[in-house]
Amino acid sequence: MSWRTFVYFLLIIVAIFFSIKDAQLNFIDIKDISNTIEFLGQLWPFDYSMIGHAISETLITMEIAFLGTFFGLIIAFPLAFLAAINTSPNLVIYNGIRTVLTFLRSIPELVLALIFVPTFGLTPLTVIIAIFIHNIAVLGKLISELIESVDPGPQEAVASTGARKILLALYGVVPQIIPNVLSHYFYRFEVGIRSSILFGAIGAGGIGDVLFLHFKTFQYSAAAVDVLIIMLIILIVDYIGVYLRSRVI
Repeated sequence: MSWRTFVYFLLIIVAIFFSIKDAQLNFIDIKDISNTIEFLGQLWPFDYSMIGHAISETLITMEIAFLGTFFGLIIAFPLAFLAAINTSPNLVIYNGIRTVLTFLRSIPELVLALIFVPTFGLTPLTVIIAIFIHNIAVLGKLISELIESVDPGPQEAVASTGARKILLALYGVVPQIIPNVLSHYFYRFEVGIRSSILFGAIGAGGIGDVLFLHFKTFQYSAAAVDVLIIMLIILIVDYIGVYLRSRVI
């Protein structure tokens, strides 16, 4: 082990212990893990009596996540080319776009939603806008990094034909990044679903609202069904993403 590796290792250990101490973590409470086991026991047997309503609200959650993520991708995709050093027209645009994306990415989705609550109220539209803005920033950064790491060979081949810059991007860059763009999109879609659930728990609708209501009214068996539906939806979205990515590759 080199001295530099040892120093990095030591810094990580110090950071871990400092974080534990500063956050005042009390691991002695692990002795009460039986309370969690007892709580999990209350989830069984499952209560399927309200599954129809739960599925209906789950669709609303998926629609919120889909709209916010899809339109975020639509805006983020062209912005990413301006935020990539190898495709941006100049450094002013490059630095300007990256600064805007970083600024938007630094604002939590909850804060973005609160900004629009006075306009739209605590509704699905507010959540869609929050997810939309946040995904512009996140997907813009991720896609720009994909663009910067592409093989320059195809671009040089297209450039040798005298093609314009937009054609260089269309035929020299896009085919290389599409599989990973799909992967990032479906991951952000999953994140959007989870975000929608959290917003639902504070009154924005969807399965999160139903889940919170079941917990608040001690209907744990019904809440367990809600969780199972959420897990199933995430699993389906993941497999759809894998399938589409394999078809593109």
